[in-house]
Amino acid sequence: MRVTKTELEGCFILEPKVFEDDRGYFMESYNSEMFNDIIGRKVTFVQDNQAFSTIGVARGLHYQIGEYAQAKLVRVLQGKVLDVAVDVRKDSVTFGKHIAVELSAENKKQLFVPRGFAHGYVVLSKTAEFYYKCDNLYNKNAEGGIIYNDKTLNIDWILPHDDLIISEKDLVLPSLENASL
Repeated sequence: MRVTKTELEGCFILEPKVFEDDRGYFMESYNSEMFNDIIGRKVTFVQDNQAFSTIGVARGLHYQIGEYAQAKLVRVLQGKVLDVAVDVRKDSVTFGKHIAVELSAENKKQLFVPRGFAHGYVVLSKTAEFYYKCDNLYNKNAEGGIIYNDKTLNIDWILPHDDLIISEKDLVLPSLENASL
């Protein structure tokens, strides 16, 4: 597995070895021992989630706080997305910085988003199936978020803002400056 450290401490891009032949392909998408060696600590995933969306759907930027904070290992099973992780750890030297990575069924890249990050994505293909593992169970009372078009973050979502499909819930999220972190 090829591992790329990002500019945000603890955030990694993972590219599994893919074995292709005339029948198709095989890859090991997750191996706990190898994964824990890569990130340098033990992570136990306890919840898997999957979402299907159409082009222009933007989800996020979401996070969980306190004892319910979540680390995520994300990937795309079908289609293509722009995946975004924002460092919201107040004591981090990269607080308020973000990375954006194209994840697709074709490139098979995965992104590890540690606890203390907001996360979101936009669908760039006609449709996409997004899959992710979480190291903590979801808790509605610990949920937080940041508006997708926060002026401080200035995220380039690739698609024109008028083409984005945002849920009512996500449209009323606060700015990074006003978020409960």
